Amino acid sequence: MKKSFLEEFMMPKEKAKQLNPQVLAFVGDSVYTLYVRSFLVHHYEEKSGKLHLYANEYVKAKGQSDALLNLENWFSQEEKDIYKRARNYKTKSVAKNQNVIDYHRATGLEAVVGYLYLSGQYDRLEMILQKSIAQGKQTIEKGK
Repeated sequence: MKKSFLEEFMMPKEKAKQLNPQVLAFVGDSVYTLYVRSFLVHHYEEKSGKLHLYANEYVKAKGQSDALLNLENWFSQEEKDIYKRARNYKTKSVAKNQNVIDYHRATGLEAVVGYLYLSGQYDRLEMILQKSIAQGKQTIEKGK
């Protein structure tokens, strides 16, 4: 029987933990963005340009950093370890127009999301993603 596309890329937790934190964040950024975009399409009847502006509130480093502040207490010890390893990873670049602290926090959050996705912990991933978008939703509602 053919695996679903989610199962196709699943790996054991230990293998996922050993990946470079930047690789976890690379995957996590995509998962986070897809979740946010899917959420927005489901909840807002807007044109793609407006949805793109909304999505930016969630996926930019500041939005993810704000979301992280609401999530840190929800992280398991394993997730905290991954977050800290990615947040503290030395990088030479920071996204333009972004605060360095926000950028590092966002990278840590993306790494946790990437780890949960790659290790197949989808229920936990969904919980983290749902909690993370609550902050962005408040921002969008205020700006409407």
